[in-house]
Amino acid sequence: MEEESTGKCYFQGHCGKTLFGKDLPCAFPEKIASLNPDEELRGLLIDVCGANYAEGSVCCTSDQVKALRDNMQQIEPLISSCPACRNNFRSLFCDFTCSARQDHFVTLTSTQTTTTGKLAVKSVDLRTSETFGEELYDSCKDVKYGPTGYAMELIGGGARNYHDFFKFLGDEKPLGSPFQINFPPSNGTHVLDRPLRNCADTDLGSKCTCVDCPSICPILPYQPTPVERARHCQIGAVSCLSFILLIGYGLAVASFFLGFTIHKIMRRKKDRSYERVALSEDTSSLLNNQGVSQPVNGPHSSSNSGQRNTLVGASSLALYFDGEESAAPSDAARNHLGRGASLLDPMDTVQPRQYRLNTILRRWFYRLGLVCARYPWLVFVVVFSIFGGLNYGWSNFQVETDPVRLWVSPTSESRIQKDFFDEHFGPFYRPQQIFITAPASGLSLTNPISNSSTIAGDLEPVLSWKRLQWWSRVETDIASLETDEGTTLDDLCFKPAGPEGECVIQSVLGWFSDPDTWDEDSWEDQLLSCADSPGDPECLPPFQQPLSPSMVLGGVDGDDYINAKSLVVTYVLDNSLDADSIRRVESWERLLRHYLSQLSLTAPNEAGAQVFFSTGVSLEEELNKSTNTDVRIVVLSYLVMFLYVSLTLGSNSASGDGDSLFGSLSTWIRNLPRLFRRKHVDTSAHSDPNDQPTWLPRLPRRLFIGSKFFLGLFGISLVILSVAASVGLFSFLQVRVTLIIAEVIPFLVLAVGVDNVFILVHELDRQNTMHGPNVQNMATAGHTGGPLSPTSYRSPFASTHDESDGDGDSMPLHLSAEERVARAVAKMGPSILLSTVTETTAFALGAVVPMPAVRNFALYAAGSVFLNALLQLTVFVSAMTIDLRRVEDNRLDCFPCIRIPPRIVLTDGAIAGYGRITRFFRRKYGPFILRKDIKGFVILIFGGIFVASVISVQHIQLGLDQRLALPSDSYLNPYFDAMDRFLDVGPPVYFVSTDIDVTARTGQQRLCARFTTCDDFSITNVLEGERKRPASSFISEPTASWIDDFLKWTDPVIETCCRVRKTNPAMFCRPTESERLCRPCFEGATPPWNITMEGLPEGPEFIRYLKQWLKTPTDQDCPLGGQAAYGSALSLSKDRSTVEASHFRTFHAPLKTQADFINAFEASHRIAADLSKSTGTTVFPYSLFYVFFDQYAHIINMTQHVLGLGLLSVLLVTSVFLGSWRTGLIVTTVVALTVVNCMGVMGIWGISLNAISLVNLVISLGIAVEFCSHIARAFMGVGSILPTDHPNGHRERDERMWSALADVGPSVLSGITFTKLIGISVLALTRSRLLEIYYFRMWFTLIISGVLHGLVLLPVILSLAGGPGYALEDADEEWMSYAIRKQGDFEYT
Repeated sequence: MEEESTGKCYFQGHCGKTLFGKDLPCAFPEKIASLNPDEELRGLLIDVCGANYAEGSVCCTSDQVKALRDNMQQIEPLISSCPACRNNFRSLFCDFTCSARQDHFVTLTSTQTTTTGKLAVKSVDLRTSETFGEELYDSCKDVKYGPTGYAMELIGGGARNYHDFFKFLGDEKPLGSPFQINFPPSNGTHVLDRPLRNCADTDLGSKCTCVDCPSICPILPYQPTPVERARHCQIGAVSCLSFILLIGYGLAVASFFLGFTIHKIMRRKKDRSYERVALSEDTSSLLNNQGVSQPVNGPHSSSNSGQRNTLVGASSLALYFDGEESAAPSDAARNHLGRGASLLDPMDTVQPRQYRLNTILRRWFYRLGLVCARYPWLVFVVVFSIFGGLNYGWSNFQVETDPVRLWVSPTSESRIQKDFFDEHFGPFYRPQQIFITAPASGLSLTNPISNSSTIAGDLEPVLSWKRLQWWSRVETDIASLETDEGTTLDDLCFKPAGPEGECVIQSVLGWFSDPDTWDEDSWEDQLLSCADSPGDPECLPPFQQPLSPSMVLGGVDGDDYINAKSLVVTYVLDNSLDADSIRRVESWERLLRHYLSQLSLTAPNEAGAQVFFSTGVSLEEELNKSTNTDVRIVVLSYLVMFLYVSLTLGSNSASGDGDSLFGSLSTWIRNLPRLFRRKHVDTSAHSDPNDQPTWLPRLPRRLFIGSKFFLGLFGISLVILSVAASVGLFSFLQVRVTLIIAEVIPFLVLAVGVDNVFILVHELDRQNTMHGPNVQNMATAGHTGGPLSPTSYRSPFASTHDESDGDGDSMPLHLSAEERVARAVAKMGPSILLSTVTETTAFALGAVVPMPAVRNFALYAAGSVFLNALLQLTVFVSAMTIDLRRVEDNRLDCFPCIRIPPRIVLTDGAIAGYGRITRFFRRKYGPFILRKDIKGFVILIFGGIFVASVISVQHIQLGLDQRLALPSDSYLNPYFDAMDRFLDVGPPVYFVSTDIDVTARTGQQRLCARFTTCDDFSITNVLEGERKRPASSFISEPTASWIDDFLKWTDPVIETCCRVRKTNPAMFCRPTESERLCRPCFEGATPPWNITMEGLPEGPEFIRYLKQWLKTPTDQDCPLGGQAAYGSALSLSKDRSTVEASHFRTFHAPLKTQADFINAFEASHRIAADLSKSTGTTVFPYSLFYVFFDQYAHIINMTQHVLGLGLLSVLLVTSVFLGSWRTGLIVTTVVALTVVNCMGVMGIWGISLNAISLVNLVISLGIAVEFCSHIARAFMGVGSILPTDHPNGHRERDERMWSALADVGPSVLSGITFTKLIGISVLALTRSRLLEIYYFRMWFTLIISGVLHGLVLLPVILSLAGGPGYALEDADEEWMSYAIRKQGDFEYT
């Protein structure tokens, strides 16, 4: 308890001033007695210090109390919103000045002489208890001031504890205490220890609102942080799903190896028992004599006898191993009736089952091919005329460059909200931001910093007097920049105080009102003072709004402002919806960009500084930069593809090694030494002239005649034509082109479109082998009747099945070039149609994504692929016919006018071998992949890939770093790096309120927070509560509440704000009018103005005062004026009688990563939804970046939806075209696994999920089908004879799968895989990180995954569970014409 008063005082009354100071109290070192106040002084004391001074003696005079009142009046606007802080603060200085016990806690430490010669106080010690200091500081530390400031920044210099608070209060300064007040540590006795008020107390003299007193804020429902949401189910370091998959896969692997081991053991026992039985019956000699004619599936076949003997009809397959591994064909092989014929009655094979749609398609494509082959020049004229008409649409060609219209859907919620905000409050300002840093340690000043975030720790402190002087000159230069139209910064900048006010320039120089008044010795003190107290009048910039350190300094460690790593300078320009105004602003911004570009080059030498910057036009210019469209990459891609196509097209045709360039060179080199040996006569009757040594190599005829350079060039030209036609078509339909379309579509269509060229040419080569000109030579050269094609066997349509002439029907039949082309088109047309339909459908599904850039890309891609397929099935077919005639007429490629005489070839009846890739599939790959043990391992391996992919998918991040869309050498890249590292304030966010009557008290209470009757869950209260949990709300700054500051502006206690004429209260006073003529607005009002909102304006009166508030300058006299802080925060109706909408501004926490931006977007929308529900009004959030992140609110659901629709479309299309739901389901499953694998690689390779990668995933559906569709259709086309549930059905599926791989496997590998791989690989050379990551990486992954799933997994699954075939295609050479010309003779199933 305090001791009784001694009634002694150390100072009392005023004794004059020092030379430039204020009135000082008289000092009495020997102490004097307190005095008893008269009635006037007592009234002053009660009015200023409260009821505690209603009685008793005091140590102050009326002059002191008046001075105290005037000083308190200055800070009244800052702390009056919280009665506890206001009364505690008054209590401190009232007790210090007037308490009769002054000598109990005050000690006079020094004195000085005033100008009047009297002794005055120079310094004193004021002792307070620790409890008193903490309670005083706690009652004031959270009190808000103005839009987003804290009162403590002004009354306590931004103090973070009561010691700093007291030090700031006691320091002698012009706008503070006139003498030094020290606060020494208390000794436990003789201290000021009066009980203070708590902001949470219920009495009106103490109770504060939630905004100023967090302890009384309503408790908001718990919201988990993003990190907590990510931990929804964890088992150790892995998710529950990953754990289950790993356990399940581990059990599957263990079960597989256990079953495999048991199977091997039982197989060995069974083999040994067979050997014992055979030896006991003395049959070993019989086995040795059987040779290759032993029963294929006999019980004595060992596991080592070759896996192809496990296939049905495997003896006939031995004919296709080119004599290297098989013996001569046996009689049984020659008389084989077909696949599985030995298992069924031969009559069952007479009439194969057909699939009506397949027959219709083959018949239609046969006729199409025949027309195109017979009338090639007519086809050229008709088709090129049509495509020429499509290119007419180029007249409407437009390129979309606006980032908002490019990346944001017009119907997205955020876009609609942005348009509403721009219309009612004006578009967001145009910031021009600059970062200035010192060089990194050991870094040459002439080398720009490429990545500030990686070397920030090595940067030297940027602040120095010389650099500040240099930057002051730079700011002067920027202010003087003038465009050709005479526009300067002053004409364009944002001026909160109106057209006559000052520009908003957020720079550290704003703390120095006049840099010339500071020097090398004093600038640090001023900077530290302003960093601690930015609201200090001496620290206010010309535009009179406080500059927090986070806005102008970056890379600050705690409070170590002097060692900041970066200066942050922001010029804020006005924005407009007027096109002419925007043009003027952009013109000046380009001038500024040019100036800063030059400055960034000279700054290292002039000031030892690095400059990184961005202007209002920078992002759009850099996104649309011409160097981003690397024409050389496009040209290189087409050249590489042309060379590949020209060199490999037709290489799969039947030809020996000697017919190749490399074979001819090797033969020449091998025979060259024979020229130097003794001449001799070769008597060999069969001497090959090619083996004779020559001085020059004999180049193969194929190099001149068999090459397809011109045909390959023509095929690539069709790709270019299809892209051009697609652009013309969609330009006519007003679908704008984007730079992504210009850069990516040529690669995509090139990679996809060339596939069909290879497929058609390879099939034509096969037709030439069976029906070409040389087939008659083979027929007369002792042909033995062996099958001539990969799928040749005895025809089920033969008129007789007599063994003596059964092979006669399979004799090779020479057909015309047109007929061969028509058959090739009939064979591969349905496959091309299947892949084209699925690809076009998948690409078109990308248009479901609402982002314009992505939607347009999907439409252009779908159109290009579809048009390219039309050209290939018409024009290219005609070109193939012309090229085929040229080859058979022995004319040179590219120079068809030159004809080479045909070579006389003597043949012994041997058939030319297949190409290397075909031989690989026939001899090695097909038999290998169809082994039972290999099938098990394949399923096991791909199961592991699936599990790993699903685990990796869980780590895919959302987002699209805008730096990826920039050229790699863009000056914005280091700017964004610097922003991530040095900008310590997040973007502003506005919560817009509509549909509320703010003139009614209930409407005001739903918005406000600084009055005791405001709703607990009002907009401002909830936002303040959310600010206290930034980890989940991403809000870090106080809310600028216009309703609170406006109503506080009307407080009569604040005499310098709202004033009216004394003689005419209906007339407002101007700020410059004399106090004699004016009085506070609500002075003497009934009921009186108070914090319960009783007596505050309502109805028309509210609007009247509101309009005056919006015109009141925000300055030192009235910091609550609304002109600067809230001039654009309200949208009034046209007659200005109602408030249509208003916004409450706050700031996000610093957002560094894409995840931060996405989480902030989600959090603000969650908060807005809660506010709408709690207030019954419409509230939505708006920030500048929201329109670009709106997609992530539903990107996951959209991905599931679009991919689900895509897979469903694949299932329907493949099932219909393949004629089997089971096979269609298998293909769809493999396609789904391919997509999952691609998504798994996304998680590993750093590819985020966004609209671009979503479209690529949709595209991957279509392209994955292409890897599978040809194999699946060839499998289905090798007709089934066995029932589905037949015990030997799996063996028949093996044979069908082998035939399919041998038939189209080479085309899939060389014509689909290699073409895509070559076309896409060139994208790795691009300078655009966006193309490299989201196109090269994803498509490269897709190609590798697609070929592995299409050529490895799909054959295995089809051989195990594929559906029954629907036709014995190519059973003999007569089927094609017979099936097409005869209708109605077959049974359809």
